Amino acid sequence: METLKFDLSKKGGKFKLLNATNGGPWHKRHATDQWRSNFEDYKAARIPYSRNHDSAVHSIYGGPYSHDITNIFPNFDADPTDPASYDFACTDEAILVALDAGTETYFRLGQTIEHQIKKHGTLPPKDFHKWAVICEHIIRHYNEGWADGYHLNIQYWEIWNEPDLDPDNSPNKRCWGGTAVQFYELYAIAAKHLKACFPNLKIGGPALANAKPGEMWIQNFLAYMRERDVEIDFFSWHVYLTEPQKMVERAAWIREQLDSHGYTETESILNEWNYVKNWRDMFRYTIEMIHGVKGAALIASVISAAQRTSIDMLMYYDTRPSAFNGVFDFYTYEKLKGYYPMAWYANFYDVDAEIVAENEIENIYSLCGVDKDGKVTAMVTYYSDDDTSPNKKISLDLGQNAEYEVYLVDADHSGELFTRTRNLSFDLKVDSILLIKQV
Repeated sequence: METLKFDLSKKGGKFKLLNATNGGPWHKRHATDQWRSNFEDYKAARIPYSRNHDSAVHSIYGGPYSHDITNIFPNFDADPTDPASYDFACTDEAILVALDAGTETYFRLGQTIEHQIKKHGTLPPKDFHKWAVICEHIIRHYNEGWADGYHLNIQYWEIWNEPDLDPDNSPNKRCWGGTAVQFYELYAIAAKHLKACFPNLKIGGPALANAKPGEMWIQNFLAYMRERDVEIDFFSWHVYLTEPQKMVERAAWIREQLDSHGYTETESILNEWNYVKNWRDMFRYTIEMIHGVKGAALIASVISAAQRTSIDMLMYYDTRPSAFNGVFDFYTYEKLKGYYPMAWYANFYDVDAEIVAENEIENIYSLCGVDKDGKVTAMVTYYSDDDTSPNKKISLDLGQNAEYEVYLVDADHSGELFTRTRNLSFDLKVDSILLIKQV
């Protein structure tokens, strides 16, 4: 048996925002005959932020009348200073429902990915300056009350999504129909305009698909912005993976690139991630894993590993009604096994300080914290992408004799109380998650 040791006297800092998501609650306040809703479960998970990217493909969030710039401002030739040019209603509702659940919106200014044969909204805007002015008025609607709007103080405003997904010479460009240089120009114009209008808000992006070592798109982007003195409050990027180490390595490389280009204060936000074996012959297997215990254990292991990286915020993709949702069932709205690590992580927002394990055990991922009264909360995960991995016997040494409640997610358990004990020794199946709370 291997032992994971913690010294409760060695207190670290606070826990980061690592259980944010893409997609808010599935709930319609105006539908009095509604019989399905995940609102209460979503609220109980204490999701700090919901990114509204891809929300426009789901009627629960307003469908083709919401979120994307081309939906909110459907006629690009219209006057961007005239409230009548905008259609805010469905986007308003989705944001307000999320706020009712205690979740703030991280607003993606741009378009949903287009897989269809003909592209529409992902083509470059006809006038980059006008596009920036449209974004300005969307922000004014939500933060300054413009056009019968609100004062929501939405902080994060992200410019576009995955403009680097396809190369310039691709015949099927899904997220950005122009060239890389054209996107750099759009981003620079929009970011400078929005920052001038709203110096206290966080303006960033561009939600890169291929943020990996050696990738020149990111380096060219950062160089272009630095040459033009464009502020980047946060840099967003994506990674799909089967092991947390890939995320750890990408995070280090992203931080290195930002720092080397002078963006030392720029936040690093990983705002799309999930389990993907591959996108072709193993994609069906991938979806099956996302919905089961492996997907849940990956959530717990990635969150645990991210706490000790340079990542400032983590946003799971996704909690929309989609194949990538390992948190809620698409049809019944009931909780899946992946719900529990997302909700369990919120316990760490209540602790006073993190306690980092003094040693490592292969394929074991841990989080531990103490509250102001010295009581311990811990989450321990045994994750491996190798489905044949044997059981692993581990124990926790917290340097104290106390009683704990232990909750379990594995192939046979779904977050229920497993035991109440003083003996923190466990025989874990692969893809198991423990939540341990001192009584």
